[in-house]
Amino acid sequence: MKNNFDAIIIGAGLNGLTTAAYLAKAGHRVLVLEARQALGGTAVTEELAPGVLCDTLVGNLTGFDPRIARELGLSGVEFIGADPSVHALQPDGAGLTLWRDVGKTAEGLRPFSARDADKWGAFVERVARVSGFMEALYAATPPRPNEVKSESLWTLGSLGLKLRGLGKTDLYEALRMLPIAIADWMDEWFENETLKGVLAAGGVTALMQGPLATGTTLNFMHRQVYGGGVIRPTRYVRGGIGKLADALANVVRARGGEIRQGERVVRITLKDDMATGVVLQNGEELAARRIGSSADPHTTFLDLVGAYELDAEFVRAVRTIKYRGANVKLNFLLDGLPTFHNTDPSLLRGTIAVNPTVTALERAYDDAKYGSVSENPYLEFTIPTLADSSRAPEGKHVMSAWLQYAPYTLKTGDWRPETERVREKALGILSRYAPGIESRVLESQVLTPCDLQETYHLREGCLTQGAVMLDQFFFMRPVPGWAQYQTPIANLYLCGGGAHPGGGVAGAAGRNAAREMGKG
Repeated sequence: MKNNFDAIIIGAGLNGLTTAAYLAKAGHRVLVLEARQALGGTAVTEELAPGVLCDTLVGNLTGFDPRIARELGLSGVEFIGADPSVHALQPDGAGLTLWRDVGKTAEGLRPFSARDADKWGAFVERVARVSGFMEALYAATPPRPNEVKSESLWTLGSLGLKLRGLGKTDLYEALRMLPIAIADWMDEWFENETLKGVLAAGGVTALMQGPLATGTTLNFMHRQVYGGGVIRPTRYVRGGIGKLADALANVVRARGGEIRQGERVVRITLKDDMATGVVLQNGEELAARRIGSSADPHTTFLDLVGAYELDAEFVRAVRTIKYRGANVKLNFLLDGLPTFHNTDPSLLRGTIAVNPTVTALERAYDDAKYGSVSENPYLEFTIPTLADSSRAPEGKHVMSAWLQYAPYTLKTGDWRPETERVREKALGILSRYAPGIESRVLESQVLTPCDLQETYHLREGCLTQGAVMLDQFFFMRPVPGWAQYQTPIANLYLCGGGAHPGGGVAGAAGRNAAREMGKG
């Protein structure tokens, strides 16, 4: 082996780059290896057409911990908090809007339900308080069950104080609400079906579960963390989300780290049950004192290490991690802004939800759980060029949509013949609200769950490296007993979304993992 590094990081997604940046800032000699030519993982900005920038996968950066930007001194990144956050289109044109301002949202809800309008402020306050506790939870390294160490006791004590600081009412609500179905929680608060549907959609985002499933409130709250008290916030990066990956990469390089793109790791080398380095696809071997993998747990342990190097019970636990991608991503270049029924264009700057209700979400899930693409899927889309005109030439617009539900494994056939049908289905749904939208499409891109796995290394098309569910949360992520970023292989760490606190909160796992790797 050659080129002994202090740390090699596998994967240059936001978590991998965050880990590398913190280690490089601390004076470690770091190498980042990325299989693709592009940096950012799911947070990548690519050309949809010449001169047209598109956030190919994730574009709404709601869950980025602001401490990372401050601590690393990130430059060249401008966040745009879109307002409104969400606008729900309705067939009759009477859309429902969630603004960043609590009072403005409440007044907008009043024509739909005076009762819901009166309760909105209390709901936002409750969510903000509980998500504040979860921020503290997400910044901590989970303790091992039944382990009595001063560090673990300190973590538990600190979290206990934070939890107690919620107050008796919020403490009870935090413990009670996270395990329940988002549909049931919505029924406790509100009566308007559209409002309940808009909020419930946040509980099933990127999750192969319907809103009646236990624990979907956890997924809703997971996506509120770092949201600044805004319900279902929409936040862009000017010039594309890839600018954030570039800023993290610049920190790595400025501190003496190295990033190599187009370099696929095919094996993690071991000696005496310790990780010693990696082997690249071209046969090159590189050595390091510590290895951090931002790949998913299955890839890390079963593909790069090998099941034969691990305890059988641990392998069994890794094999049973649930991924189950639920989405197709569609990106369009439009020759102009579509005209939506009775909808002011200013309402389209954030996330646009298409006629959501809890019943419609559950029925869409019914198709997918038996192996079919939803006949009437839920659709959310953004037109980021309304908030950031730098992404496309004047007069042109980028529109990106997530279609849910779409299972990775279909009951019959494969995904190739489904691709065009899904595109037509999505445009057909949108045309009910914006007649003639199909004629405005200049370029289109459809990424099925299989594409997400093959091109972007997202196992089963899962955007979060393991579903955010109760049995894959906190000290049970990725598997019980190994939630501390360390692994059964000495000097090998997990630093991606497969580790606590999961995908969807960009950089949090990477920041925590860097802290643990720095102790070695």
